[in-house]
Amino acid sequence: MVGFHLLAVVVLILHLLFIGWVLLGWLLTRRRPWLRWAHILSLIYGIVIETGPWPCPLTLLENYFLERAGIAPYREPFLVHYLEAVVYPDVSPVLLTWCAVAVCGFILLIYFLRFRHRSATGW
Repeated sequence: MVGFHLLAVVVLILHLLFIGWVLLGWLLTRRRPWLRWAHILSLIYGIVIETGPWPCPLTLLENYFLERAGIAPYREPFLVHYLEAVVYPDVSPVLLTWCAVAVCGFILLIYFLRFRHRSATGW
């Protein structure tokens, strides 16, 4: 049981790292085309997973491990479960989701503007 709980915590940490990458990855992408495209794809994935009917695979995996550890899994999306409870206790889950999508969209807009104004040395 303890092993499954530990695995759930590892998945939680991976989830938080991925969210950090989505939000802050742009800081690492200048002059690194392969990393830039990985970040753009991560942003698009984040928007799709937040707005679509599909649950995030990391949420499913975390809940699987929680259930195996004898802990009741949560049923709402990851952002709603953790961020709403800790950071935004009185904010609508829909508003929280759309704010996350807006942040991802804003970062994509910055990439688009950088691409439009690129120089011969890159964007």
